[in-house]
Amino acid sequence: QVQLVESGGGLVQPGGSLRLSCAASGSIFSIYAMGWYRQAPGKQRELVALITNNGRPNYVDSVKGRFTISRDNAKNTVYLQMNSLKPEDTAVYYCNARIGVPPNTYWGQGTQVTVSS
Repeated sequence: QVQLVESGGGLVQPGGSLRLSCAASGSIFSIYAMGWYRQAPGKQRELVALITNNGRPNYVDSVKGRFTISRDNAKNTVYLQMNSLKPEDTAVYYCNARIGVPPNTYWGQGTQVTVSS
């Protein structure tokens, strides 16, 4: 059993910053990738950023240059530093992890990020 616990969401003004964290715990033998998805009201869930076990990050075009994903392998934790936030970044952000061989997909409970003045 694997649990993903997120933290760091909240309300921020446009141009502000937030840092999301997601810690994985439980039966973890091999983490292939960890990342963040988001879902805004009335929209489909989309990939925001992903980092594989070789440290290579991938970002959706809309956040490139503003968001940075990083990973602490010793703590099984992934972070998302979000800078220059825009109202269109408002969404529930979900942590995602692909663990095991072959990888199974796990989700966190979601954390709300609201960008508003």
